[in-house]
Amino acid sequence: MTDKTSQIAPRAFVIGHPIGHSRSPMIHRHWLKQAGIAGSYDPVDVSPDDLRGFFQALKDGSSGFAGGNVTVPHKEAIFGLVDEVDETARQIGAANTVWLNKGKLMATNTDSLGFAANLDETAPGWDSGQRAIVLGAGGASRAVIHALLSRGFTDISIVNRTLTRAVALAERFGSHVTAHAMDDLADAVSGAHLFVNTTTLGMAGSEAPEIDFTTMESGALVTDIVYIPLQTPILTMAKRQGLATADGLGMLLHQAVPGFEKWFGVRPVVTQQLRQLVIADMEAHS
Repeated sequence: MTDKTSQIAPRAFVIGHPIGHSRSPMIHRHWLKQAGIAGSYDPVDVSPDDLRGFFQALKDGSSGFAGGNVTVPHKEAIFGLVDEVDETARQIGAANTVWLNKGKLMATNTDSLGFAANLDETAPGWDSGQRAIVLGAGGASRAVIHALLSRGFTDISIVNRTLTRAVALAERFGSHVTAHAMDDLADAVSGAHLFVNTTTLGMAGSEAPEIDFTTMESGALVTDIVYIPLQTPILTMAKRQGLATADGLGMLLHQAVPGFEKWFGVRPVVTQQLRQLVIADMEAHS
């Protein structure tokens, strides 16, 4: 006999290529269990060649999914495969969450919200300043800059090894954002209220530049969106100099909240229990 509950249980996904690294299933399955929802959230490896077919099946309902998350390398490619992309995703230039709404396939980007929500929780008042430094000009930095502008920062300096990439990013976001070479890092940091690392500098044995964070404003915050390890070389450096710091794990957890609500109809809460669950998994696979 067929279980009627399983027939109507909402299903969601995370797609990427490859996809084995994703911790999204752990997060969403935890929330499903907490909420007592008989739904599912599964990783699906979708190659670029198969992306259009996957989204067609999603739109016509034959896949059985209510929506899901999108990770590399598909965050930009899906723009032409959905019906509506919201303003947040357009400004960032990438989407990471899709859902069906009255037969239409919608897309947004929740990384900006996740970044801000993490700091709201771990460093209240982080957005009371005006000057911010963003180290790096890759895809992740776009969501961070979007969040900073949304929270009222009026002087955002992008510092990057390749100046042309920083210039292109600054031009994308307008007059409150400027581009700087790595040689200008010390000058940029001086007097700043917030420093955000979006690069992998210092990770996997690579060298991290020595940064004098003591020239930042009193009460300044240093944060890193990288969360493996939790204490990155840059955070360790800032702590050693007496600066307040915030790790990047909360960004991963908070960015997952809006999608879960859209697919399963319940707004989940990021708890210490969930954070410890993910940390335990990181330690087990380190």
